[in-house]
Amino acid sequence: MPSTTVIILDEQPPPPQALLDALASMDAELSARSLAQLLTGPISALPEADVLLAPAQIPGEPVRTAVRRLRRRAGAPIAVVWTTDDFEALEDHVRLGHDYLVPPFLPALVGARLHSCSERAELGRTLQEADARAELMSYEKELEIGREIQAGFLPEDLPVPAGWEIDVRFRPARQVAGDFYDVFELVHRRRLALVVADVCDKGVGSALFMALIRSLLRHTAENSGLQHLVAAGRSGAGIPVVGATPLLNAVTATNGYLTRNHLRQGYFATLFFAVLDPATGSLVYINGGHNPPLLLDADGAEPVPLEPTGPAVGVLPDCSYALGYAQLDPGDTLFVYTDGVPEARCPDGRFLGDDRMIDLLSESAVNGRAVLDRMDLAVRQHTGEAEQHDDVTMLALHRPRAARGPHAAGQAVA
Repeated sequence: MPSTTVIILDEQPPPPQALLDALASMDAELSARSLAQLLTGPISALPEADVLLAPAQIPGEPVRTAVRRLRRRAGAPIAVVWTTDDFEALEDHVRLGHDYLVPPFLPALVGARLHSCSERAELGRTLQEADARAELMSYEKELEIGREIQAGFLPEDLPVPAGWEIDVRFRPARQVAGDFYDVFELVHRRRLALVVADVCDKGVGSALFMALIRSLLRHTAENSGLQHLVAAGRSGAGIPVVGATPLLNAVTATNGYLTRNHLRQGYFATLFFAVLDPATGSLVYINGGHNPPLLLDADGAEPVPLEPTGPAVGVLPDCSYALGYAQLDPGDTLFVYTDGVPEARCPDGRFLGDDRMIDLLSESAVNGRAVLDRMDLAVRQHTGEAEQHDDVTMLALHRPRAARGPHAAGQAVA
């Protein structure tokens, strides 16, 4: 007969000697526990068991509660109560579904009853494991559906103006991501919007807020008016900036919506949102608490960071965002990234680091794709066999030295 694990409830009255002798004669593993230990001890300290053996004089509800706690530890133990003469108490236990033993406590009878209980407990464990596998498969299926839905929020083809190149690398740490990027046209296709953002945390919650924030930014920007903002350029002179109004409206409206409606959830996003004039290479942007994108000079000068111009969205109600300005000349590349790049961890936990990233970006490259290839390889080599801890997103906007002919379509690369 297979071994049966039995917990004997160490309470009064004790099991009769005949019952103890029957248990000793069968292939059973015996241990004693008090009712208090089973009801109040930590779940992790409870033993695994097929049978909980208790006297019928103990009320049925505490015994049932003890069995439930044991089931949380492992398997599905069966409560078996015994009595020699208190059949009224025994009846209360039977009504609760507990099994029972009554005299004579012959070894063959006791062994057969406990063997039956052991088989039921094994069946219960099998059913629990099957339920757990089914739940895991359902969860994984839901995650896959979420991944597919989220992928629909990311642009598959990038609208790239003539004379420009845009390349992207996007590697989520999990099936769904908190990072996102977007590229879309504004002002009757006269301007190009570029967004890279990082929602705090990882997993399903950040993915939901990623979809919300991305939708708010794009919808507000695309539906803002064509009015110009008069802003100060680097020279300090007042100049009209086409596309600055959709930019400011999108970021301030998104921040307002999040802080009015979702402040309690605690989710926020750092973002870099830029509007490019493809004809001139001028860039107006808002950096909402994001890692400073780096402007890479065609001649190999030190990268120029585009520092934050305001806080992350979703943190401070009624905050203001300043505009930043940059100029991309022929041969220049703008490198935008999330913190999964400098914070990529090697197996011993060390980060790639900002210094190493800047050193890699200071090396000459013929185009944005070469920049991303170099950085992606560095991140993968640094991470090695270690788990990827954060989403990795990189976008490179490159202005070739010579125009490359008619309007072409960019391609997002995972």
